[in-house]
Formats: sequence, structure tokens, C-alpha cells
Amino acid sequence: MSYKTIMFDKKFILHEIRDYLMVAIATLMYAFAVTAFMLPYGLATGGVAGISAIIFYATGLKIQISYAAINAAFLIMAAKIVGLRFCLKTIWGFGTITLWLWVCQNIMEDPVTHELPKLIGDEMFMACVLGAILEGMGLSISFYFNGSTGGTDIIAACINKYKEVSLGQILMVCDILIVSSCYLVFHDIQRVIFGYVLLIVAAITLDYFTRRFHQAVEFKIFSRNHSAIADAINKKGFGVTLLDGFGWYTKTTRKVLVCICNKRYSETIMREIKRVDPTCFVSITNAQNVYGEGFDIMKTKVKGQKPIIVFATNNANKLREVREILSDRFEVRSLKEVGCMDELPETHETLEENAMQKARHIAKFYGFDCFSDDTGLEVEALNGAPGVYSARYANINDPDYYDPLLDKTKDHDSKANMRKLLAKMKGKENRKAQFRTSIALIYKGKEYYFEGIVKGKIAEEEKGNMGFGYDPVFIPEGYDASFAELSSEVKNKISHRALAIEKLAEFLKEKK
Repeated sequence: MSYKTIMFDKKFILHEIRDYLMVAIATLMYAFAVTAFMLPYGLATGGVAGISAIIFYATGLKIQISYAAINAAFLIMAAKIVGLRFCLKTIWGFGTITLWLWVCQNIMEDPVTHELPKLIGDEMFMACVLGAILEGMGLSISFYFNGSTGGTDIIAACINKYKEVSLGQILMVCDILIVSSCYLVFHDIQRVIFGYVLLIVAAITLDYFTRRFHQAVEFKIFSRNHSAIADAINKKGFGVTLLDGFGWYTKTTRKVLVCICNKRYSETIMREIKRVDPTCFVSITNAQNVYGEGFDIMKTKVKGQKPIIVFATNNANKLREVREILSDRFEVRSLKEVGCMDELPETHETLEENAMQKARHIAKFYGFDCFSDDTGLEVEALNGAPGVYSARYANINDPDYYDPLLDKTKDHDSKANMRKLLAKMKGKENRKAQFRTSIALIYKGKEYYFEGIVKGKIAEEEKGNMGFGYDPVFIPEGYDASFAELSSEVKNKISHRALAIEKLAEFLKEKK
């Protein structure tokens, strides 16, 4: 399979470095909680840390050894299912925890007895609470910066990929089983109960800090100088929506600006508002569960719904052809179906650049994973024409060609295009040509190209009525019939667009 990936930009690399550093800090907190408040008191927690702790209590095997071994085994088994990026983040997560567990134990344990000190005496309940709070804080920081601590996360990710079961439900079942097994070592129901308390407090802490990290605020700004405020907020990198309002007291229309941002940026927004219009009216409210670009992703699953991908076209023929190929894997939506009524830009001189230009427009303004195509008929005797201008070939001024039937009110006139092509090819012996489709895909923020080429020749006259575009005048190699005479089943196997879409489909199948 052939495709080209655009290199990561500097901003992406810096974000990745920040994520890895913060995950390392978070795993240090988690490892300290396990070493200082769990192991000395014989407590068990959930996940692989809990399994490793139980092995430590039963055999004396250092917790970091079993922790690393179990995680590595899980990851090897699940690598193909969860994908490369998840694997890298997981290796970093459980790798740093393993390192910190080793460091903490070597620093804290008694050099003679090799026992870990009880930092708060015999207060097992307080150790349980403090350890749970630190664990929950560490996990929340790790998750916020896209980290994974491995272990039962890997199991949950694998099951969640194929079953309509939430990650939380899977993790809770695993953790209850792990904590309950502590009874097999100590035969002490009190330790099991404390283990459940540890789980609950850690979960509450995790939930609390996760909500705090994702706390958003909504600004409603009433100002006569709304345009200047909107521009100032935009320059700081935040989106603004302009609404129409009506002041009942003044009986005048008034514009209302709405801006939603993470709470930590609220002071930045306020400074820009005050700088432009210190007398305006501003309302700030807390906004819970904000989803969309810059905020959380909607993780609620719709049973039976396939992943959505947008094909940047409203051409019914193209859509039908593509849906026949991708329908078993994706819900392919047209521009109209995502509310796009824009005239997509095509200002470049190559098929690849035009395709990517359209895809970027959809990704930027509508937020969907999307792909766009640009197709050209390249005729050898015409030096590759009409090429990138195939759709508007008849509209291009040509001093030695005039078509009195050309409908100038149409941007695309397929009949006129074919008439011009046949006129240009009249009397030429070399009728070799090829259809070439370039597909630009933007998937999960990355850009890719795919290409499909079908070689053939230009017919002497139009043949068939089942195709569109230049299909009636193009005869593919190995056939005596034009594309417009072939059935859709045959055409979808050999056409330029079908070949490019198959490469796209194979790529998406691997990425899912």
C-alpha cells in the first residue's frame, strides 16, 4: 500500500514532549502512594499494581519486577488491537511507574531489615485514604495528558474496541476481583474492606480532579463594540459566536458574544474584554460537560453506528461509487449532509494540492475526519490536457476551438467537455490516455495521499449512458467498451477512483 504522511509540525512535537513529562510526574505520585501508604500496610489496590502487591505479599518478589513483566505481557498480546500510539504512551506510563517504584523503595526501605516504614504509625485507615488520594491525583494527571498506566487499561481498551461496554465498567470488575483476591493471602476480611475503600476514594478523587481539569466557563458579552472584542478574543486563540439580541428596556437590537473556554483561560478573556470596553455587560457561568473542538470528545456510543467520514463532494455519482466500496466500514457523508454549502476552493495547479485544499477546509471548519478527491483525464497527444482542468475543460478559452452549444451558465458541462475533447483528438492516431485520481485524507489530525490510475484510450465517439464525466469517451485497457458501457460492479473494480478508494479503505481498516 502506498501513501504519504505529512511530517509532524513543531507544535505537535512540543505537545507530545509536554505530555510525556507530565505523565512521568503523575506516575511518580502513583508510585509514591503505593510505596508509602499501600505496601507497608499490606493493602491492595486495583489494576496491575494490585496484582503485583499481592504477589509481593505472598512471595516477597519486588513489586516493580512483576509490575513490569505483567504489563509487558499484556501489551505484547494487545499491540495489534490497540495501535502504535497507545502502545508508546502505555510503555512510557508503566515504564516510569516501574522506575519510580524501584527508586522509592530503595530510598525508603530500611537498609538492614529491608522493610518499608509506616509513615503514619498504625493508622491503616488513614494510610488507605492518603494512598487513594495520591493514586487518584496521579491517574487524573496522567489521563489529562493522554497517558496510560497500562495493566487493566490495556484489557479495557481491547474489550471496548469490540464490545459496547464502558471502560469504567470493565475496570471496576477487574479491580473488585483483584482486591478480593487479597483475602487468599492474608485471610483478613478487614484488609479486603480497606481495599474497597481505597478503590472508592481513588475513584472519587480521580473523578473530582478530572472534572476540575476540564472545568469550562461560558462568557456572554453585551457590548456596542462587539466586533472589536470578538477580534481581540480571536487573536488570543479562542472562538467566539455572535448572536442577535434585543434589549427590552432600550427597545434596540444588540449583539451578544458567546465564548466558551477552559476555566484557566478566563482571566485572559476578561483582560481582553476590559481592554476594549470596560463598561460592557458580562455574564460568566460554569459550563459542565463541554464537547467539541478544544474540549472533550463525545464518547457516548450509538449502537450500530459506524464511524463517520466526510467525502468532500455533493456529486451523487461519486458518492454512490464510494459508498459501494466503503459502506461496510464507514458511514460516508456528503458535504450537504454535514451542513456544508460552501464552494470549496480549488486554486492550485495539481490534483494533489487541490484535493488537500478541499479536505483542509472541511477539517478546519466542520471538524470531521474527511477526504477529498480531484480527478483528471490526461491525454498523451494533448500533452496531459485536460488534466487538472478536466471538469471545466470546455470553459477554458481556446483560440482554435469554439462551441456554440456551450452552456455558459453551468460551471461544469460534461457534454461540452467531451465535444471539445473529441474535436481536439480528431485525426490523431495516438489516442492513449489515463484517468488519475488523487485522494487527500485528513484522519485524526494527520494528512495522507492516495492515488489511483487507470490507463486506456480515447474513443472516436461517445459510447454508453451509464457513466458520468468523460466515461462515454474513455475505453480502459483490456476492454472494448467505454466506462459508460460497463456495469458499476466492473467499473468499481478497475476505475481510477475505485483503485484510490481501495487504498484509502485498506489504510482506514488498519487504522480502526
